[in-house]
Amino acid sequence: MDKLHSLIADDGDARLDKYVCQHFPELSRTRVQKLIADGRITVNGRVAKPGLKLNIGDRLEITIPPTPPEQVLPESIPLNIVYEDEDLLVVNKPAGLTVHPTPGHPGHTLVNALLAHFPHLADIGDRLRPGIVHRLDKDTSGLMLVAKNSDAQADLIGQFKSHSVTKAYMALVKGRLTPDTGIIEANIGRDPRHRQRMAVVEGGREASTEYQVVKYIGDYTLLEVRLLTGRTHQIRVHLGAIGFPVVGDKIYGVKSPFLSRQFLHACRLGFSLPSSGDYIEFKSELPEDLVKALEDIA
Repeated sequence: MDKLHSLIADDGDARLDKYVCQHFPELSRTRVQKLIADGRITVNGRVAKPGLKLNIGDRLEITIPPTPPEQVLPESIPLNIVYEDEDLLVVNKPAGLTVHPTPGHPGHTLVNALLAHFPHLADIGDRLRPGIVHRLDKDTSGLMLVAKNSDAQADLIGQFKSHSVTKAYMALVKGRLTPDTGIIEANIGRDPRHRQRMAVVEGGREASTEYQVVKYIGDYTLLEVRLLTGRTHQIRVHLGAIGFPVVGDKIYGVKSPFLSRQFLHACRLGFSLPSSGDYIEFKSELPEDLVKALEDIA
């Protein structure tokens, strides 16, 4: 379980990351910088950069998650591979499968499955996220990109950072969303009241979500949603914030008698091949549980 610590700065000329390391010697500088990047360290309620110079009296809140597992083991879990070349894989992730191990979920993840099929991935990138260049929430299904070598991983991560990757999702929301196209622009950060959740907050990271109505179904709207940035839980937070919560989303949305998980599916994924620079795009149809949910509400 996460532990929340509060500090009042007593050094008016210290860098944030160095100051936290001094007070938590069990944390490496790299881990502290990762906590900052993940929005788990705030100064006066705002997410800050590692090099921020503190002022005496600044209020720090540090949320430290449990220590991650030491090792990731291969597990015989089926993979739905829709494309493969020497550099990468595109997989169709089912709902219910976590992407990589976490302290509360050390096994039975997509990474465990990848290592069983491609043992050499253990030497690529982060030991807990080998080959991973982006992620989907556990209960979001659909297309994911995985690198098979270090050069491809660096190239693909660069494409995500430059926002040149097409990431589109199908989402069902409660209510009739109008107008039928739009962009939601609102900063996202840790919810100051519930640190396990994200929220639209002042001082959060810039986030933009583009949507287009596919069709109205009674008091629901089926959307294609495109991420213009890639913040944690972005679609779910943004749609909930404007009053059109994702159906089946127990955290930010609205529960549904038709679904045991959120109606969110990564339906389109487009990027440039590292080997040639050619743009390529893949599509994934709605899985059976989401098709059935649409039939049940019609």
